[in-house]
Amino acid sequence: MPNPGKPSFLTRVRWYFQGRTSTGERGMSFGSQILSQLFLLLMAAIVLYPILWVVSMSFDPRDISRPTELRLNPFQGGLTLKAYADIIKQPTANPVSLGQLMFNSFRLATLTGIASIIVGIFASYAFSRLRFAGRQTLMIAVLTVLMLPSIATLPALFVLLNKVQFDIGGQVFNLRNSLIGVGLAVLSGSLPFAIWNMKGYLDTIPKELEEAALIDGCTPNSAFFRVTLPLSTPVLAVTFFLGFMSTWTEYPTSWLFLTNPKDFTLMMALYNMVGQYSNTTPWSHFAAMSILIALPVTIVYLFVQRYFVGGLAIGGVKG
Repeated sequence: MPNPGKPSFLTRVRWYFQGRTSTGERGMSFGSQILSQLFLLLMAAIVLYPILWVVSMSFDPRDISRPTELRLNPFQGGLTLKAYADIIKQPTANPVSLGQLMFNSFRLATLTGIASIIVGIFASYAFSRLRFAGRQTLMIAVLTVLMLPSIATLPALFVLLNKVQFDIGGQVFNLRNSLIGVGLAVLSGSLPFAIWNMKGYLDTIPKELEEAALIDGCTPNSAFFRVTLPLSTPVLAVTFFLGFMSTWTEYPTSWLFLTNPKDFTLMMALYNMVGQYSNTTPWSHFAAMSILIALPVTIVYLFVQRYFVGGLAIGGVKG
């Protein structure tokens, strides 16, 4: 016997084309759903086609010096791994290997990301939990620096770090002309965002949890390390990833500061491949190098992506 409380099949079909849900409530019409799906497919094609084109260019056996077409068939004409082999053997004319370039970029990005979360979590905790004179002024200062383009600070950082020199065993170490100097310069630009985002996330953690830990015998420091810090894992992961990604793809500071090829980063090597007016750029090699640069960031994202949406959304809204 038909269930009197359940709509019939024809009723559900009519509701579907009318844009109603299974309970008969008003929703998107069938035409609106079709338009939305077509729009999403168009956006997906716009996003994916450049990626597909770069991948196909890296396997292109023609080794063209100037791309003049957008091929719909990315594998037309065959495939070759010559561009990847050449990049792994010697990326540019500079006497530095791909492994050295990756190591320079990896340690620069990793140490900068770690430093941003270490300094940022303590500063943001002070802004979130403590009440002290000048707190609001300092927060406005952090927000002001966050709004300032990082490239605008490069001349001042160049002059400041260039004055820091040490005589080590008869050799002069210049802080500006080193990966440490580049890391400090990049860190000065990433810290404001780290502090602001983590402060917003810490505001969502109830203070009562720390007060309960204090009643149980914890000191303020142990309450922070045992209660607040573990609960801040999502925003720590997000802040580290953003710091890692921004430093991994950073180019202007490294190009301005570094002069020793052994300290060059992947982005500097990628720029060195570009010929004048792009007329002599080995585009297959350029595409292969781009993919090799993007892979580590993708791998790091896979590890932190479960924290990414929640940590970034909560911190951004509450900040």
